[in-house]
Amino acid sequence: MVMRSSSPLPRMSRRGRVTIGVLVGVFVLFTLLGWGVQAWTDWLWFDEVRYTQVFTGVLATRLLLFFAVGLGMAVIVGGNLWLAHRLRPRMRPHSPEQATLERYRMLLSPRLGTWIALAAGVVGLFAGLSAQSRWNQWLLFRNGGDFGVKDPEFGVDVGFYVFQLPFWRYLLGIGFTAVVLAVIGALAVHYIFGGVRLQGVGDRMTNAARAHLSTLVAVFVLLKAVAYVLDRRAMLLEYNDGANVYGAGYADVNALLPAKEILAYISIVVAIAIIVFSNAWMRNLVWPGISLALLGVSAVAIGGIYPWAVQTFEVKPSARDKEAPYIQRSIDATRAAFGLTATKTSAYAANNLTPPASLATDTAVVPNARLLDPQLVSETYTQLQQVRGFYDFGPKLDIDRYGVNGKTQDYVVGVREINYNELTAQQNNWINRHTVYTHGYGLVAAPANQVVCGGQPFFVSGFLGEKSQEACAAQTEQIPATQPRIYYGERMETGDYAIVGEADPDANPSEFDRPVGEGGDNGPESYYTYTGEGGVEIGSFTRRLLYAIKEQESNFLLSEAVNENSKLLYVRNPRERVEKVAPFLTVDGDPYPAVIGGRVQWIIDGYTTAATYPYAERVNLQQETTDELTGRGTFQLARENVNYIRNSVKATVDAYDGTVRLYEFDETDPVLKAWNKAFGGDLVLPKEEIPAELVAHFRYPADLFKVQRNLLTRFHVTSPGDFYSGQDFWQVPNVPDAPDSGQKQPPYYLFTQFPGQESPRFQLTAAVTPNGRQNLAALISGSYVDGQPQLAVLELPDQTRISGPVQVHQQMTNNANIRQQLNLLSSNQAQVQYGNLLSLPFGDGMLYVEPVYVKSNQQDAYPLLQKVLLSYGDGGSFVVLADSLTDGIKQLVEQGKRAATPGAPPPTDGTPPPTGTPADPPALTGELAAAANRVQAAITEVRAAQASGDFERYGRALKALDEALTAFQQAQQAAAPSPAATPGGSPAASPAPAGSATPAPGG
Repeated sequence: MVMRSSSPLPRMSRRGRVTIGVLVGVFVLFTLLGWGVQAWTDWLWFDEVRYTQVFTGVLATRLLLFFAVGLGMAVIVGGNLWLAHRLRPRMRPHSPEQATLERYRMLLSPRLGTWIALAAGVVGLFAGLSAQSRWNQWLLFRNGGDFGVKDPEFGVDVGFYVFQLPFWRYLLGIGFTAVVLAVIGALAVHYIFGGVRLQGVGDRMTNAARAHLSTLVAVFVLLKAVAYVLDRRAMLLEYNDGANVYGAGYADVNALLPAKEILAYISIVVAIAIIVFSNAWMRNLVWPGISLALLGVSAVAIGGIYPWAVQTFEVKPSARDKEAPYIQRSIDATRAAFGLTATKTSAYAANNLTPPASLATDTAVVPNARLLDPQLVSETYTQLQQVRGFYDFGPKLDIDRYGVNGKTQDYVVGVREINYNELTAQQNNWINRHTVYTHGYGLVAAPANQVVCGGQPFFVSGFLGEKSQEACAAQTEQIPATQPRIYYGERMETGDYAIVGEADPDANPSEFDRPVGEGGDNGPESYYTYTGEGGVEIGSFTRRLLYAIKEQESNFLLSEAVNENSKLLYVRNPRERVEKVAPFLTVDGDPYPAVIGGRVQWIIDGYTTAATYPYAERVNLQQETTDELTGRGTFQLARENVNYIRNSVKATVDAYDGTVRLYEFDETDPVLKAWNKAFGGDLVLPKEEIPAELVAHFRYPADLFKVQRNLLTRFHVTSPGDFYSGQDFWQVPNVPDAPDSGQKQPPYYLFTQFPGQESPRFQLTAAVTPNGRQNLAALISGSYVDGQPQLAVLELPDQTRISGPVQVHQQMTNNANIRQQLNLLSSNQAQVQYGNLLSLPFGDGMLYVEPVYVKSNQQDAYPLLQKVLLSYGDGGSFVVLADSLTDGIKQLVEQGKRAATPGAPPPTDGTPPPTGTPADPPALTGELAAAANRVQAAITEVRAAQASGDFERYGRALKALDEALTAFQQAQQAAAPSPAATPGGSPAASPAPAGSATPAPGG
């Protein structure tokens, strides 16, 4: 009886094959079309910004890695599949198992080459796609140099760890993957074609199959030996649980490092044993199996149990001493990797708890105390300088400094941008959105320490600034911008492209510019035509078709607004623009505008980073830089783990034509040198080419400062023993006015002078407190000195009485006299908001300044500065709530004089004495109640007058409010208890006179 083999698998019909072919073809066509359109438009964009070397360099590297790794993987896997088939036995014993496999052999054999090519192609495709994403590692591998610093264990230059090790480890991973896939594929082919059998008499594996598979296993073990060698170097990057720092510790160096070296040698011996015992000598798999088992046992015993025993029985009982050298390595490496080595640390006694008389005559600290909070006054800018509803200043403004009329001070600055989300339904069509409302207009600035009547900023720049303040102050200062138009800004999102240019030079402009007609109407001069060099030309039909496909918008082909002179502006967010030009940079989350040469320029800080600096602490950038302002005016950084960072690049983006320039800022950074070399050597402009006017506006970058500040809370301790105990660690306090929110207090920019500094400088400042406590531990500041970054730490004594930010805010706002006045400012129709709490060292003590804003609950209301909270000393003894900074300083000085003169009579001018023991609030008598009602009525009239826009009525209302406040002050003084009845207390501070600050409408 003749046994018939099973029939092959049923074949698909011709119609089915044609259908699948068409579907695959359509998919491939659209995929290639999408890739092609994206690549072409990217090329045009890079050509516009003059950075085509980035596009070609990245694309060429991606293609190289895709084909090199993909082809290599395909050859290894496909070659082993072919070899397995080539080594198949010619005669196969009869068995049910082989009869079952015959149908698969009949399916594969006629087109075996095709099946092998298909399998190898799929593996190569995925391997290539994975490899092309490693373009950055390859470019650093090829172009990286030395750091000039050697690791403390092996004496190898740090450049090996940063530039070489990551790519070597990736190649090793590729090797393991290739061998594993080759073993699996070869084993499957050997099984299908009879080289490996599970049933039947005789050997379960032919000699050829055994030689093939054992060789692959030996290669895998040899790769494991290489992995042990690389792991020895990588141990300097891993976390040391025993010492709570990064880098190899005592047990690692004395037990695990030797263990890995021994295991590397054992792996080589095992690989040789596998080949010899399997093929040359015993020709079976017993001894190779025993060798692999011994390797596993050795890995557990030598690489696991022995280091564990050393850690448990030798290190833990005396970890402080055993780990001390390795903690010192981590301290030194972390301070070097994050730029903390040159931190200037000085002691500040802060032993003066009494306000000195010099507060009233100071010219460096007190006059420069910033009263405007860039987050709160953004609403004020929008309401007073918005002009049209679709203009916007964003949720947070920026701080910069300017020299106006010979005086340098910090300014709160913002640019008037288009906010496409605020366009009305009628305005929000394709023509208006992309061809009419194309740009914003103007940079608006106000001195950070000045306000005018009503608690408003004193705008010194802004094309409608004069009209909005006619009743308040004359505008005599300017920050001129010869080209104020904003085509590129932070409010621009991905789809906010603009089409600019006119077909006929004599035609009327179509882009809305600004209202300049009678009464703010839009006259002919309210329109404009873009004349900048930036933008991609889309005049030809091919370009219009290209971008119609990219944006999936037919109006590129159909609309008359797109013509032969049209240009397309896209990627209009300055931060995204820099990220696209320099994809190797981590970009700071807070770009800021400045007027440079009469043009508005966005300044963006760029960081070079690494994650493989030996012994350095590893941090997550997103976690370390997130605080109260993240997502509310500052961009959130990506989740990137780094242990090396440098502010190596200062980038600028022209707000008018989008020109991007990258300037080298850190000339010693090896990572930036590697990237510059990778892209031709001229990607980044030399530092000496930075314009002096631009240098004058550089500021210490916020995200870098946050990372350094957070690290300094631990790594200011340089003694290994003290670091291990952790008793001198600090912490970043929470937001003072919302400590339960869990959000950290953001650092703030100030133009001020700290102890040890020769003159006022623009610096980024933060307060820190002891770990687990709320009193002040130190002030950390970052600034530029002679063009070089400088971190400074002003450290207070361990047992200081000086309160920290959270304590000071609570002590000031909970003072009985102050609480009463704050309650008068707030009501059901208004709310009190607190600005930045400034910590200012002065006169061997601490001066705290916190502006108080009031915002009405009415629609379109904005915060107005009403009062200033001040405290000196330990935070509770000398506290005032004043109408202005000058008035508050005067009151503090008077309090200090009385405290220094025992038995001195109380003041007669209403100035509160020291408030260490709060006074009881005065009772509301009939006269006081009537005066309070009169103040409330006056406030209501001020609100109505302001809402009406009638400045004459507004002036009369302010005068009436002034008279009501004066009457209230007199009634309050008459009702105040005598000083003898309230020892240490004081009468309530007077309400604001109308000349400096008035309550907000509804407040």
